[in-house]
Order: sequence, then C-alpha cells, then structure tokens
Amino acid sequence: MSENIKLRSGTPEDAESCGRICYNAFKTISEAHGFPPDFPVPEVAIGVLRSLLANPKFYSVIAEIDGQIVGSNFLDERNAIAGVGPITVDPTVQNRAIGRRLMDAVHQRAGEKSFAGVRLIQAGFHTRSLSLYAKLGYDVREHLACMQGNVLGVSIEGHVVRPATETDLEACNRVCRQVHGHDRGGELRDATAKGSATVVEHAGRITGYATVIGFFGHAVGETNKDVKALIGAAKEFAGPGFLLPTRNGDLFRWCLSNGLRITEPMTLMSKGLYNEPAGAFLPSILY
Repeated sequence: MSENIKLRSGTPEDAESCGRICYNAFKTISEAHGFPPDFPVPEVAIGVLRSLLANPKFYSVIAEIDGQIVGSNFLDERNAIAGVGPITVDPTVQNRAIGRRLMDAVHQRAGEKSFAGVRLIQAGFHTRSLSLYAKLGYDVREHLACMQGNVLGVSIEGHVVRPATETDLEACNRVCRQVHGHDRGGELRDATAKGSATVVEHAGRITGYATVIGFFGHAVGETNKDVKALIGAAKEFAGPGFLLPTRNGDLFRWCLSNGLRITEPMTLMSKGLYNEPAGAFLPSILY
C-alpha cells in the first residue's frame, strides 16, 4: 500500500541515494530483458541526477518510505513542452504505487505551470511502464531505435556542419518551430554555452542543429540530409547512443548502412499538445 509514502522536493544532497536507485532500477529492468544498462556504473547515474537536482530549470520530486529515499522523478521545464524523467523506483519496493505517485506529482506541476504538453521516452521492452503511461493519458508517437557505433566521419555534399554560437539561436529555433511547431530554445542555449551544439548550413543558411548527437541531446533538420550531416560530423554518440525514429526509413537505413547498430528499442509518448513533425529529427531521452 502507499499510505506511508511521502513526496518532497529534491536537493543536490539527494544525488547519491537517488543516483544509486536510478542505476539499480535501470540495470535490473534492462538485464532482465537481455539489454545493457543505460548507465555503465552508479557514478554516472549519480552525476546525471546531481546535475538535474542542481538545475533550477528541472523540477524534482523524491519519494520516501519511513524517511528513506525509494525513488525520484524530474520535469524539464526549459521549454514550452515539458519532458518527464528519469523516473526510477528502488527495485526492492516495487508494486506499491510509488511510480504512479511520482508521475502524478510531475503532472500536477506541469498543470500548475501551464505547459502545453508533456512528453517522455520509455524503454520499448518495459511493458509495465508502457501500460502505466498509457493509463495516465500518454499516446505512443514514435517507435525509436537507440543507435551506437564508431563515429562516421562522413560529410553530406552541400551541407556544412560547424559549432553553434549564440548568434545562431534564433535561426535554430526557427527550424525547430518549422519541424515541431515549438522550439526547444532552453536546451539549445544550455548546449551552446557548454560547446556541444552544432549547426548545419545549406545554401547559405542554417537548416538544422543538434544539441549533441547522443542520449541527452536532440536534433532537427529541414530534411534528412541535414540530420545525416549532423550525425556524420559527430565526434561521439554520447551515452548509450542517439535516438532515431524508425519510421524514417531513409535515415534509419543510412545509419545501418554506415555500420551503426541498434542497442535497444524505445518509445516516444506524449500527453497534451503534439504536432506531427514536418521534417527530420532525433529526440532526446526526455522527448
């Protein structure tokens, strides 16, 4: 039962406990289905959650039982559309509605902040989470493949990739609005400041960008060639890999023909506003 579960806001001091739970939760479910864990060691998960807990643009909620942390969830509030996750619950206290409570908390927050919609990515092999999110009102939007492999070092004729600068932000946001109907300017600004963002230029103008080609980054392009150029120029595929919508057959086949492999299936789900994409894109692990 869930009556002794208490929820509270997170602090950076919670990173160690939450990170270890996050690592163990993902490792347990992944290995049970024959997939590698998303985080190679606990320290990576701890570092990720520490950065989220310290970021004022992320809302955090911690679940406790008898004063002991048993789970956490996050809401990325940097854009008009909010991103949910990572949500994790200690594997030793499953089936006590903790995940449901953590999801309800971020949905309440999204309502209070008047977000037009919320989105998330779930592991395609995890049928229980797929069922939970569907019950909570999420619709399946894209089947994704997490892609990994050696960097390609290939270029696309007429498409030049370079580091993004502050002066590129509006042009990049325009492309994102063209593709998705909204921009992700908060994420893009952070990535540009960190030096991870790239843009692709074609015919003298910006036609796409990537915050990073990897698990925590997203990319958009007016055409598949724009996104191919961004992938081809990437210096690494950060984390477990980058997420690719498999119904984009041309881009999917191009990645496979260049030696990239699928590491796991995933699913993009949305609740609230969703516009059918009008271009090529790679979602992040949030959406």
